[in-house]
Amino acid sequence: MTTAVALERLVLDALPGTVCAVDLEGRITFVNRQGARTPHVASIPDDAIGSLVWTAMSDIAPREQTERAFALLREGRAQSLAWEIPREQDRAALVQVGPLHDGHSVVGFVFSSIDAAPSQRWRDRVIDAAAALSPALSTDRVFQELARQLRRAFGFEAVAVAISGGTHESVHLAHQVGFEIDPAELESTMGSAWHDAVTNRRSTVRENASGIEITVPMTGGDVRGALTILSRPSDSPPWRDEMLRALGAIAQQVAFALDRGTQARRMADKSRFDAIAEVAAGVAHELRNPLFGISSAAQLLRYRMRDDPVIERNVGRILREVERLNGITTSLLEYGRPAPTHFSPLDPDHVWETVLGTQRGLLESKALVLSHAPAHPRVTCDIDVAQLSQAFSNVLANAVEAAPEGSDLSLASSRLPGGEWRCRLRNDGPPIPSDILPHVFEMFVSTKPGSTGLGLALCQRIVDEHRGSVSIESRADEGTTLTIVLPSAG
Repeated sequence: MTTAVALERLVLDALPGTVCAVDLEGRITFVNRQGARTPHVASIPDDAIGSLVWTAMSDIAPREQTERAFALLREGRAQSLAWEIPREQDRAALVQVGPLHDGHSVVGFVFSSIDAAPSQRWRDRVIDAAAALSPALSTDRVFQELARQLRRAFGFEAVAVAISGGTHESVHLAHQVGFEIDPAELESTMGSAWHDAVTNRRSTVRENASGIEITVPMTGGDVRGALTILSRPSDSPPWRDEMLRALGAIAQQVAFALDRGTQARRMADKSRFDAIAEVAAGVAHELRNPLFGISSAAQLLRYRMRDDPVIERNVGRILREVERLNGITTSLLEYGRPAPTHFSPLDPDHVWETVLGTQRGLLESKALVLSHAPAHPRVTCDIDVAQLSQAFSNVLANAVEAAPEGSDLSLASSRLPGGEWRCRLRNDGPPIPSDILPHVFEMFVSTKPGSTGLGLALCQRIVDEHRGSVSIESRADEGTTLTIVLPSAG
């Protein structure tokens, strides 16, 4: 054996998978040593030399398909051919065939195969999932596509999606299908794995009687959370590693899809708010002059008929209603035609400290005690001090109104893992009715008799302009908590 031939043999023996040469009739004339000891791809013993390739490798070289490939190569209608053969345990073999030339004509073929499962098949599944999730904007559609893709890719038994506001306590179950326990128990059981996924970006694999429970981080855009599936058991560590990587990639696509949906809804809400604001400002402008006229006439009547107690009482009622309507028109103008924003980097907790100082009398009027715990470490955000002060004053007024006299209010701020600033204002008042809670940020929605319902609507508009979010939770046993999140500066 020449040195060149020996070197070629060493190279072929080092290649993964099976490489063999066959003659024009399909009889094996050579096989590399790696192929002879790789049973999960194709095992060709030494005495296979001289046997037909579709006999020695029947599981990946079916005769009809192989002969058709040889004919195309012999006639020069293809330079090489490849196909994929499904195998046991969701694996696949990638087969490739090429011609051997003597300089003028084809004298044989090179036949090779390699296990394609660890790479191509999982990549294909991730690509398919991404393509299916990309057009989905509604949350329900995202979850439907997720379940369909996971069922196709992994044959899962159950799936759960948890969304986090940035800390363990705020992780909540957003969607689940297939789990036999109720949502509260599922949150309790999966809490530690979800916390690990959110805070440490770490995946968790746990085995139980039902199969393998896999949790991976779900991060994309502004969405933070975790994705958990319950899959059929498998004893193959490589299979688990590839599944973890593929599931992690799909979880990221889900997060980006949920984030796109949120951004689309924000844009739609902004368009709707802008239209409402324009109408509100127009109505307020038209009301101001008539209200001024009514107030002037009532005051003149009071002056001229000051000795008549009946007229005095009714004029007083008119003036009080005019004052209330003036308050509404002022709120409508503030909502519809806000002052230009001037952002500067500042700690939002400093704004809260100023608001609490100026609103001390409001708290004392109901003997309320408010504890304020600023974020640590402190957070700097790009804010408009005047507008944010107005938003904080509005939510504080709502909290004071709802709090029982002599009770405590809590205001706690924190820095989220993504750098955002978050504050939570809580009172122990009665819960907001469940039919009103989803609409509390809409104009003219209020639980207080005679209220305009513009305070929270104005607060949401201001927070939106700061690229933040505001939400409210209300339960009978936990009181009402309003949460504001603002992005950090830059």
